[in-house]
Amino acid sequence: MGPAEAGKRSIHPQIAVTSMSEESERPDLCPSAPATVGAMLIGVVTAEGRVANVGTPLTIDSMFIETARVHGPLEERFRFSSPCARAECTNWTGRECGLIGNLYDAAAQARTALASHPLPRCAIRPSCRWWQQRGRDACAVCQLLVTDTRSINKADVGAE
Repeated sequence: MGPAEAGKRSIHPQIAVTSMSEESERPDLCPSAPATVGAMLIGVVTAEGRVANVGTPLTIDSMFIETARVHGPLEERFRFSSPCARAECTNWTGRECGLIGNLYDAAAQARTALASHPLPRCAIRPSCRWWQQRGRDACAVCQLLVTDTRSINKADVGAE
């Protein structure tokens, strides 16, 4: 394997993904991004509807998106992360992401047990927008969220 392939892993014979470098500069990351070229796969949705985080984020490419989309919307089966879009995102309040606060409040009102468990492993926590805003409360809610992309327009997230 040459240097160009050193950072790549295969999760399927026709699907190559690239590991995020530990030394790379990390922007604030949205932990609930749509599946777009360059996004990082950070979790898998379990049969129970919870997100199981992966140990190492995997950068997805167009081949992954095309191949995996055959089985339905990717966001219903995986969790993706991308740099926070801030004002370009409908969840941006002008100073922070409004989604995590709304989700936490909804879970608390539904009397969902949240912060009593140990934090799940998370490969993006140091750069996570939600962690930076809400800390442990964000992690308690994060595993319960499956991204809903029905309102996302391809023009809003860029062509693949």
